[in-house]
Amino acid sequence: MGIGFRELLIILAIALVIFGAKRLKTIGSDLGGAVKGFKKAMNEGEEEESKQLSAPEDKDADFDSTPSSKADSKSSRV
Repeated sequence: MGIGFRELLIILAIALVIFGAKRLKTIGSDLGGAVKGFKKAMNEGEEEESKQLSAPEDKDADFDSTPSSKADSKSSRV
């Protein structure tokens, strides 16, 4: 049920007639560069994710060390 060799040749021949040999070559190289860039981005994303999972999280870093009290907010309103 997949695409066989004959079907692939027919598709390639139609693309060659539509785009021409020179344009088909540039389309192929552009497509190859896009796939290469996509793979590079995927690898960078996986590396970043593995770094985040392996690094210990500092849960206290997000906590504000200066507590605000209701008395301070009341005195600033007056």
